[in-house]
Amino acid sequence: MKILFYTILAFALVTNCKETQKSPVSSNTQPELSIAQKIANAHGFKNWKHVSEIQFTFNNNRHWSWSPKSDTVTLRTEKDSLSYNRKTIDSISLKADRAFINDKFWLLIPFQLVWDKSATITQPEKEQAPISKLTLNKITLTYPTEGGYTPGDAYDIYYADDFIIKEWVFRKGNKDKASLMNTFENYKNYNGLMLASDHKKEGSDWNLTLTNIAVILE
Repeated sequence: MKILFYTILAFALVTNCKETQKSPVSSNTQPELSIAQKIANAHGFKNWKHVSEIQFTFNNNRHWSWSPKSDTVTLRTEKDSLSYNRKTIDSISLKADRAFINDKFWLLIPFQLVWDKSATITQPEKEQAPISKLTLNKITLTYPTEGGYTPGDAYDIYYADDFIIKEWVFRKGNKDKASLMNTFENYKNYNGLMLASDHKKEGSDWNLTLTNIAVILE
């Protein structure tokens, strides 16, 4: 009887061991999002994959139409019109592309934080924003000293606890002195993208506007 008991016990232990090996504990732990991803998501980045075209006018001057999946760009001004593909930029489209990168940056800076892999982003810290004087979260986005249209530039980006950008400071060539400081205002939802259309300076009537914004989905 004892021999039978020990045989059954040993069989049970072996069986239990095999089942444990076959059924590893699964983990539902999700990787922590980076600060760039959190800011981008707060502005609707999860909906970007559905965007087939985005249109906007930069400061009542240049009207852009961009199809991000094909990377085709069309520029219209009062004097001229030009269409090109960013994968094959030539001497004719180079000047337009410089303007496009600048203008798109103003509109889509929350997403550029994710797209611009070569740039570095500091850890967030609490700091008084230069215009509103509110205590906001701050990160600094810095571009490499080589490559791109404006190498070495830096942006101090101030955002609220909901990760919505409120102000930024542009420092050309990563100099200590600010080249430009302005707000991010008049946010609206454009088919799932939260975009600011007004950028104002402190104590001035200056306002860089982004108008005729349209986000077209697939």
